[in-house]
Amino acid sequence: IKPSSFGEVLFPHHNPYAHIRNKIIRNQKFQKIKKESNKNKKKIKQERQRRGELKTPHTLESLRVTDETAVDLHNEENTVVNHDLNSDEFNDFYSKAREPKVLISYCDNPMRKTRIFGRELTRIIPNSESMYRNRCGVKKMVKRAIEKDYTDILIINEHKKEPDGLLVIHLPEGPTAYFKLSNVKVTTELRKHHKEISSHRPEVILNNFTTRLGLTVSRMLGALFHYDPEFKGQRAVTFHNQRDYIFFRHYRYAFDTDKQRTRLKELG
Repeated sequence: IKPSSFGEVLFPHHNPYAHIRNKIIRNQKFQKIKKESNKNKKKIKQERQRRGELKTPHTLESLRVTDETAVDLHNEENTVVNHDLNSDEFNDFYSKAREPKVLISYCDNPMRKTRIFGRELTRIIPNSESMYRNRCGVKKMVKRAIEKDYTDILIINEHKKEPDGLLVIHLPEGPTAYFKLSNVKVTTELRKHHKEISSHRPEVILNNFTTRLGLTVSRMLGALFHYDPEFKGQRAVTFHNQRDYIFFRHYRYAFDTDKQRTRLKELG
């Protein structure tokens, strides 16, 4: 008897034919039961198909244990959460009292792909500029950025000539978050040209940030972009949270002539 990963006690499996010493007869008995079991499963499946019931496949998301910190902002009972969101460090942005101004920098001596990735972030994030650190410490950068009225700092780290980390600092009072980067694809690797990215302010889509920590992360990422998107440019950036990963995509969309369907083109 041993405990399972779910905290329940697992009893040893009982074989009703273990007392039969003849291996051939024991196997025949077992195959007979197995055949009847498969026959019953097939019968149940046919009955379910006859009733039109579709079996929902198991996925990582459906089997995931529900997080106790998940919140629903539309629920009136979450007054404490709404109060915290209305008084956090990003309230100036979401109340439209302060426009975002982002500084993008790198680790010391960045390689080519890291520099290209930083330049593409300046095309994606409105009112942002790229600047080399010149061996300047992070604390010194923060102090100068506050003096020049920046709202956020992005620092790109690299490993083996590939960008592998992103440090996000919200000014002036934080918070600070570090994100691990993987599978970074710049525009040229997607066989696109950077001139396809217009200067219009994009729409921001934040999906599946349902926990208390997820709300803070989503508000931090959303505060990098201007709160007033220009819909004329038909640009959209998406942050999708799934399995503790944040997937980022940059699209340009277009409507068909009948305006019933939408076509997407990935830009980066």
